[in-house]
Amino acid sequence: MDQDMVNMFAIAAGTLAIPLLLFMASFMLWPSSLIKVYYWYWRRTLGLQVRYADCGGYRFCYSHRGKPGLRPSILMLHDFSAHKDTWLPMVKYLPKHLHLLCVDMPGHEGTTRTSTDDYSIQGQVKRIRQFVEAIRLNRKPFHLVGTSMGGTVAGVYAACHPSDLYSLTLICPAGLKNQNETKFDCRMHDVEHSQYTLNIPLIPSTPEEMEEMLKLCSHVRFRVPQQILQGLVDVRIPHNDFYHEVFMEIMSENSKYALHEHMQQITTPLQVIWGKQDQVVDVSGAAVLAEALPHCRVDMLENCGHSVVMERPRQTAKLILDFIISQQNTESASTKKKS
Repeated sequence: MDQDMVNMFAIAAGTLAIPLLLFMASFMLWPSSLIKVYYWYWRRTLGLQVRYADCGGYRFCYSHRGKPGLRPSILMLHDFSAHKDTWLPMVKYLPKHLHLLCVDMPGHEGTTRTSTDDYSIQGQVKRIRQFVEAIRLNRKPFHLVGTSMGGTVAGVYAACHPSDLYSLTLICPAGLKNQNETKFDCRMHDVEHSQYTLNIPLIPSTPEEMEEMLKLCSHVRFRVPQQILQGLVDVRIPHNDFYHEVFMEIMSENSKYALHEHMQQITTPLQVIWGKQDQVVDVSGAAVLAEALPHCRVDMLENCGHSVVMERPRQTAKLILDFIISQQNTESASTKKKS
């Protein structure tokens, strides 16, 4: 092999090696940056665009896809200490023609961070209504989805603003007086007895605590590399004081059972989705809602924990879409009978 050929292979190898080395260095040194790039890439792949809505000095950050059409628009409210990208695994399995919106909850990610007044359940409901009116989403009734803390907010929103909604899906919602205690409840007793010298299980500050939180929230066991765990912690640590502030507010007397106190006022067609192995919010909450609202649809997921959207994204997307279509079919049949 002549020298020119050797040089050509050397240059080609070097060209390929440089980006690989850069990737490995980023993975080892700045895993949090890679996680942000990962979400950016996934949003781009799924056709989601990030937008901002300004409301008198308050800014909401949200991602969206599609335009209003024959199906109701779908607004999704994420869990405590999460963000709009929480919904990406499920969005992947929803039809691209649907109008989807995933908003950062008050103070989270790209949405303005203000005071504790905005972090109570009622405060969050007011802010989400402000967002809905700012983008004029309620010109036509829309479908609202919320998970855990977002489920509490969605349920109270439905009770307070029924005319805005076409239908409602609550996924493992918090804010109910459940019949049984969970593993999370037991850990919180220990935290309270320690006068909060122990860390709250949902606010990790080390890779080990992050791994424990993932085990607590998910029945499905995901193998997460140490560097990714470190990256997830690095992303969260600057916000942990804020998360603590929000947690104390939603666990306060005025917010802790907000959904329970408002559920009798929900008149919107309701779907409840719950993982049977939920260790954060007890699955008995589904029965509480079904007893209070006999016409609600309950979907229980086998071998699934609290992180329903992450553990069962395809199934969850199908259940929500089937529910919306069934409501439209019922409405259409009712209209035909009247005519």
